[in-house]
Amino acid sequence: MNYARYESPLNSRYASAEMQAIFSADTKFKTWRKLWIALAEVEHELGLPVTQAQIDQLKAHAEDINYADAEAEEKRRRHDVMSHVHAYGSQCPDAKGIIHLGATSCYVGDNTDIIVMTDALRLIQKKLVNLLDSLSRFALQYKDLPTLGFTHGQPAQPTTVGKRASLWLQDFLLDYHEIAFRLTQMRLLGSKGTTGTQASFLELFGGDHEKCRQLDKRIAEKMGYPACFGVSGQTYPRKVDSAVLNVLSGLAQSASKFSTDLRLLQHLKEVEEPFEKQQIGSSAMAYKRNPMRSERIGSLARTILAGALNPALTASTQWFERTLDDSANKRIAIPEAFLAADAVLELCLNVTNGMVVYPKMIENRLQAELPFMATENILMDAVKRGGDRQLLHERIRVHAMAAGAAVKSEGLPNDLLARIAADSAFGVSLDELSALMQPKNFIGRAPEQTAEFIAAEVQPILDAHKAELGLQGEVRV
Repeated sequence: MNYARYESPLNSRYASAEMQAIFSADTKFKTWRKLWIALAEVEHELGLPVTQAQIDQLKAHAEDINYADAEAEEKRRRHDVMSHVHAYGSQCPDAKGIIHLGATSCYVGDNTDIIVMTDALRLIQKKLVNLLDSLSRFALQYKDLPTLGFTHGQPAQPTTVGKRASLWLQDFLLDYHEIAFRLTQMRLLGSKGTTGTQASFLELFGGDHEKCRQLDKRIAEKMGYPACFGVSGQTYPRKVDSAVLNVLSGLAQSASKFSTDLRLLQHLKEVEEPFEKQQIGSSAMAYKRNPMRSERIGSLARTILAGALNPALTASTQWFERTLDDSANKRIAIPEAFLAADAVLELCLNVTNGMVVYPKMIENRLQAELPFMATENILMDAVKRGGDRQLLHERIRVHAMAAGAAVKSEGLPNDLLARIAADSAFGVSLDELSALMQPKNFIGRAPEQTAEFIAAEVQPILDAHKAELGLQGEVRV
């Protein structure tokens, strides 16, 4: 690290080396050369004066980029694409006259952006599939463990630890489907020329429109894409950037919700994120186990959510066939969104592969609230025995308010069941009421819902990506 210069924390602290490599300058410039080779090959195939020997020379230097020459050229020419054209040409003297033939800068710049975003989406998808796997295993492991549910932040009908995890899982599953769809929509710009009309190529091909159509089709095939955009200005539609970052925004929303729930559960001492043996929670309070991972997930997710606005603003302010006010913005907004999303998934994987559950704490909190949850069942049983529903409802309300006040004001145990048993209107003993207090009687179909959901909707995806599973997630500095 150069301690005298600013470096993005996304590089030094958060994102994986794999994602950083995708957005590296080396990947970009090597992709430029692959695109120039593809262009030369197609032009050769379509009859332009480009020889196989020239193509072979370009291929021989596809990877060994002479960066010093390119940097010197850029200082002189103030144009990044032409600097690399000249640098490539100095390595390939026989081919220098045909490099970039008929193309404009966006041929390499925009097509590379699409390729890089596609590769980054695939890496995000791979890590997301591993997150679906780890959350599925956790949900199935704890699908039968009753826990207190909450609505409005207040105690509500019990659910299970696994069923709650299935809600996180479903959010991430929706993100998976969005990513999968977006990948099917990725198209190259192709080689459209300065305003998207292919005028230069129509001239090169002597007015042959079919060869112009074949140019884009064959470039797409050589680069591994199903097609190019049918029409464009000089650039691919900037709505693509907005659509891609909206997918990452959705992922950030899911991760933020998950991490917030986990932070609340750690506050309740029911479920905790991993905490390493030598890890320090607080510099002042040695006993603390601050939820650093969950907090970091939420913090990075917020960065993605805010950053997703950038490409939306860019797409909405483009002029006619192109303007350049997209360039500086997208150089920052798109890589940083992907680096942050990558870091979020690494953290989520690390957390879900090491979450710790405390059943006794869960049971204690559930038992303290369960008498309140059971009052509807108690009321129904008493009515079945001939009681007056409205009278009994009022008596339960009075007893519940009194029991709640004793718990909150005096710190006493919840004695609602004892109050009801002592009320002759109910005609039921404390032992009979206590027998009702089995948490499993109040969780409905939570275990079955969890298992059925994973089997029907998640497992087929895991099976399809079986070869990609096994990632654990890494917490960087």
